[in-house]
Amino acid sequence: MEPLELDKQKLILKEYGKNIQRLVDHITAIEDRDKRTQSAYTVIEIIKQLNPSVKQENDQKLWDDLYIMSDFKLDVDAPFPMPEKELLGKKPLPIGYPTSEIKFKHYGRNIEKLIEGAIKLDDDEEQEAAIIFIGQLMRSFHSTWNRENFDDAIILDDIKTLSKGKLHIDLEKVKQNGLFESNTHRDFKPPRQEERTNSKNKRSNHNNKRRSNNGHNKKRRN
Repeated sequence: MEPLELDKQKLILKEYGKNIQRLVDHITAIEDRDKRTQSAYTVIEIIKQLNPSVKQENDQKLWDDLYIMSDFKLDVDAPFPMPEKELLGKKPLPIGYPTSEIKFKHYGRNIEKLIEGAIKLDDDEEQEAAIIFIGQLMRSFHSTWNRENFDDAIILDDIKTLSKGKLHIDLEKVKQNGLFESNTHRDFKPPRQEERTNSKNKRSNHNNKRRSNNGHNKKRRN
């Protein structure tokens, strides 16, 4: 049982298995540097052949794993330097998250950033174009969670609130020109019953007219 326990202790990276670990131990003990280097390249190729999925890995990762399996004792002329042992097991630095509170969560922080950028624009036309673009985004976000109670005035009020009154566009201009309506997203409204009836009658009259014209165009046979 002792040899098995010893193998378990030496298995540093389990994904490569005991045989690869034994090869790494063997080449690490080779005294000739050139032979040791050549053997290390051979082990890298063996790993790629035994594990087809490993071929997609970066070669540097494979060499790093080779150093790790040798307990950082492998001294060879490799294409990549030996990684620092101290970095292993080191906890990554915490990721910083924004601490400022989002005013309207359904719009997200990116909308607030866009508004902050629009406020800084000096050109009136560029600022108006930015407001229209922001309004289109906010309309699409707003309609995903509240399609019943929706109006351009709500979007405009939210823009004023988020910009602290620094961004403004005429509401009537927005409504008349459909400025907050995205070209790639429009609400589908089914036609009314009267419209469907009129459309059906138009198609029927058009078809009757075509059949009548075809009858007049036919030549009589003698």
